[in-house]
Amino acid sequence: MQLTEHRNAHQLFIRRADATSVTVIDRALTASVVVSANAVVENFPYTKPDQLDDAAIETIAREKPEVVLLGTGEKIVFPPQRFLAGFLRRGIGIETMDSAAVARTFNVLIGEGRKAVAVFLIG
Repeated sequence: MQLTEHRNAHQLFIRRADATSVTVIDRALTASVVVSANAVVENFPYTKPDQLDDAAIETIAREKPEVVLLGTGEKIVFPPQRFLAGFLRRGIGIETMDSAAVARTFNVLIGEGRKAVAVFLIG
């Protein structure tokens, strides 16, 4: 079976991600960032999951996601339960993964027309 990738020219995609950077289309970012299909929120001031708070939830929720994909670098590190609960109270799903997995999953979900937001913690 032949697979063909079709990208919407008006949507962002993540070319690669690891513990030290994220490449959105062709732009490498080396600080924590929030990415949706249409926007990049740079200078997200959090570098570790245990730092995530209500202000982080507000910043991420402004992108109006159905699901949030939290990339914690090379390894999966879960954020505090209060952070996860903040999204669940709003009816927003949240998944924690390594950053490379977030990049792959984000691209698939955005390609399907889903309202996904990827959060990459770098630092």
